[in-house]
Amino acid sequence: MPTGPVQVMSWNCSQLDELSPQGLGLTYWFDAAPSGRPYPVTVRFTGRRVSGADPGRGSETFETLRTIPRVLPGSGLIAMTTRVSGVAPGEWAVTAAPVVLLEPDGTRQAEPPVPLPRGESTGTTAFLPVAKVRAPGVRIGAWPGLVGLGFLLALVLQWVLGTQRDLPVGRMLLVSLLASAVGLAGAKVYYLLTHREDKGGTLRAGMSIQGFVIAMIALLLGGAWATGIPLGPLFDVTAPGLLVGLTVGRLGCFFGGCCVGLPTASRWGIWSSDRGVGVRRIPVQLFESTLAGMLAGATLLAVVLVNPPVDGLFFLAGLSAYTFGRQLLFPLRGIPRKTTHGRVATMIVTGLVLVGSVLALILG
Repeated sequence: MPTGPVQVMSWNCSQLDELSPQGLGLTYWFDAAPSGRPYPVTVRFTGRRVSGADPGRGSETFETLRTIPRVLPGSGLIAMTTRVSGVAPGEWAVTAAPVVLLEPDGTRQAEPPVPLPRGESTGTTAFLPVAKVRAPGVRIGAWPGLVGLGFLLALVLQWVLGTQRDLPVGRMLLVSLLASAVGLAGAKVYYLLTHREDKGGTLRAGMSIQGFVIAMIALLLGGAWATGIPLGPLFDVTAPGLLVGLTVGRLGCFFGGCCVGLPTASRWGIWSSDRGVGVRRIPVQLFESTLAGMLAGATLLAVVLVNPPVDGLFFLAGLSAYTFGRQLLFPLRGIPRKTTHGRVATMIVTGLVLVGSVLALILG
């Protein structure tokens, strides 16, 4: 925690100092009440520019409110982060003060059961796209770095297993590279289709692993047919690498501040951030990473040691088990589901595929 309750997020990169647009990233720190019922916290941030060139490039003052509607007592230290755009570049003096607002029905918002500090700080503006992703507990570059590492590990593992199965590894890796590129586009499209209320723009929009897997499988099917690669063995040697990539990629989600778990007061929670609120949370990204890692190990042993009665069963079993387990973890995430029955339907389908694949392996 910084020396005071208010922090102006800094970014030491002189190459970005003159880029537009500029903005401020502000964080207010406080401790949750030790016990009681959940309660809201609202903070008013105000600021004025105290130095800087280029007058007229933006506002010289600002005032904004930020609310956490449900603070869990016993959840410990909390960081509330907000961003301010449209301000003139330079150094700013910022004040943060807790306030009690009126509810839509005219009643007063519930007051926090413990006193909250008022704070002041100074800091400089930063390139706004950077300010929008910086927050306590978030590591810039963690997501692309770890996802990229997972991708490389997946390709290496696929190459090793493909060599063992006497597959045409050159064509196989080329198809896999194309499938991964199409998968990234599919992940973006899937996210945009399921998050139509997100106004952040196409480039800054997130990605969904469901879209990646669907698009990647479609391209693998077409690529295997076009290049003459045996389809079942291709999918079997792809399964361990795909799950390894998911194992490492979910660590990127944890450190990058996406796909976060629900806030919790449990001692088993881990402090992490969704780039807006840093608080003790259920580490659902780590749970999913562990699930993918266990399945990666199981499918790897199976591919190396077992001769399947039907090629492709290892891929079906591994992917369906991962998807089923992922659906079990969804209620622990801080992101609401977009469909009412989609989770149950997915669990039924993947559960049947998993049972069928395992029975075929055992009975075959």
